[in-house]
Amino acid sequence: MSAEFMTDAHQNILEIVRVMQDTLRKSDRKVAAVILADPSRFLSATVAETAMIANVSQPTVIRFCAAIGCSGFQDFRLRLAQALALGTPATHSVLLESDGPATVFDKIFDYTITSLDWARNRIDKETLSHAVEMLVAAKGIEFFGFGASGIVAQDAQQKFPLFGIPCGAQTDAHQQIMTASLMGPGQVAVVISNTGSTRSIIEIADLARGTGAKVIGLIGNTSPLMAHCDVTILIETLDNTDVYTPTISRIAALTVIDVLSTAVAMRRDPAQRTRIAAMKQQLRDLRSA
Repeated sequence: MSAEFMTDAHQNILEIVRVMQDTLRKSDRKVAAVILADPSRFLSATVAETAMIANVSQPTVIRFCAAIGCSGFQDFRLRLAQALALGTPATHSVLLESDGPATVFDKIFDYTITSLDWARNRIDKETLSHAVEMLVAAKGIEFFGFGASGIVAQDAQQKFPLFGIPCGAQTDAHQQIMTASLMGPGQVAVVISNTGSTRSIIEIADLARGTGAKVIGLIGNTSPLMAHCDVTILIETLDNTDVYTPTISRIAALTVIDVLSTAVAMRRDPAQRTRIAAMKQQLRDLRSA
């Protein structure tokens, strides 16, 4: 895990500290703890001040910076400032029973912004490009999902003018089985699951692949569903459903659908783009002045 973070300078440094905290040396964990407790305190702190606050040596502070992938203490402070510019990190967005509406507002917005940035920097863009190529070549697309993932599937189907080919969205188990079983070569099934462990979705992926269709997975976690897809777009967020049911994973998946549909539309011929523009004008004509 540490090697992965050390090579990516675009990750939110506070989330890197949060994820890596338990894997650090005991003395390094002391530095991590004080930083996560009050990150803004260290925007202008020196190495000596940080060492004093954490009750460790100055070399330990430098070693901590290297362990989390920073080139030095100044690099750490720069990345800390960038992380805080996104809002309060998710580590400080846990809802408490004492929180009033204004605090809940701030925490959920901060948590969402931070999590979306986390997801953005972890998505494999080469895999995304591969998925776009599959969708451009497809004769038809079917989107599958249950619950919140079903909402994403329905939104994707609404963007069928951008995809430029017939699209469907199936959220009923029986309809999913019927549709997946009748797919064939040249078609693409997009299976959507934040957990990636729903048995029914795994079965749908297998049914679609069995007919010769290609399968793209929009998945929130490393999970069993990945092995049943031709291409997997991993959309990892920081969802924590212990207290409430967040929409972060859904927002991230919807954003990826936007990226896919727009990228496909840009690959279509000029005539298709002209038809889309005309369709948009018709929608604008429906609105009052």
